[in-house]
Amino acid sequence: MADDLLAINNLSVVFDSDEGCLAAVSGVNLIVRERQTVGIVGESGCGKSVTCLSILGLLPPNGRVHSGEILFRGQDLLRLDERRMEAIRGRDIAMIFQDPMTSLNPIHTIGRQIMESLQVHHGLDHRAAERETVELLRRVGLPEPRQRMRDFPHQLSGGMNQRAMIAMALAGRPQLLIADEPTTALDVTIQAQILELLRDLRSGQDMAVILITHDLGIIAELTDRVAVMYAGCIVELASVHDIFHNPKHPYTHGLLGSLPRVDRNQDVLAAIEGTVPALHELPAGCHFAPRCRRAAGPCWEEKPPTAVGERGHCVACFNPEG
Repeated sequence: MADDLLAINNLSVVFDSDEGCLAAVSGVNLIVRERQTVGIVGESGCGKSVTCLSILGLLPPNGRVHSGEILFRGQDLLRLDERRMEAIRGRDIAMIFQDPMTSLNPIHTIGRQIMESLQVHHGLDHRAAERETVELLRRVGLPEPRQRMRDFPHQLSGGMNQRAMIAMALAGRPQLLIADEPTTALDVTIQAQILELLRDLRSGQDMAVILITHDLGIIAELTDRVAVMYAGCIVELASVHDIFHNPKHPYTHGLLGSLPRVDRNQDVLAAIEGTVPALHELPAGCHFAPRCRRAAGPCWEEKPPTAVGERGHCVACFNPEG
């Protein structure tokens, strides 16, 4: 469609390991439209970050895209050489990583790292890049931005470094922003401030957002559409309203059921029995079958097809709820 900014089609990613060639992502299909916020949610190791690293061509050396295509404004990013991808990273597509202390360069000031992006992608001279850097730091709520740009990452708190990383991501004026667990390493108060900042930026910037998280509360607050991933596959994809009010996949039900409720007394939180299978031990059929209370014959033998229902509600399950 004309307003599709990003289209991931049948993406599969594999990793070479001591156990052989392992499929970390299998047959992922996902569309992100202009000015839309899409959340990707699931347990650790389900393939959320690997999917998004594939978009930017930043997989580790032992990982590679096995099949599929990633279309950004109709152009397949997987067919671009490194020089052309470098022109896209940071300018058209930017990423906020989980831990700013391991993502920011410790030997360069915050200001220098942001100014470099402005100079490389927009050709600003030193003085113009410095002015723009101060403005970016001000916009993300960093106090005394002119002073902070002269600081090194170790001189700032975790929340301040995360704001600096968001400023760096915005420096390229991206059309698509990928935020990978942007509040994981922060305390609750700073988390709330960062989420409020992302909400304000989303409304004030003409860009789409992919938000990776395991926190369904963040999903509820910030996203328009949600992809639920399990063991490398998208098992359910729907609007945020339908995910919370009309979930179809047993795994989605399990995630929602494990949330604490303020409207009732709970001595023990509900949990999904079992554990996520290792990549070298994935079952032949549905990957969730060993933990699913609705698993029946075909679930153990075949991968479930994805059915598309009302309002584009997609679910990959032989025995969906509802």
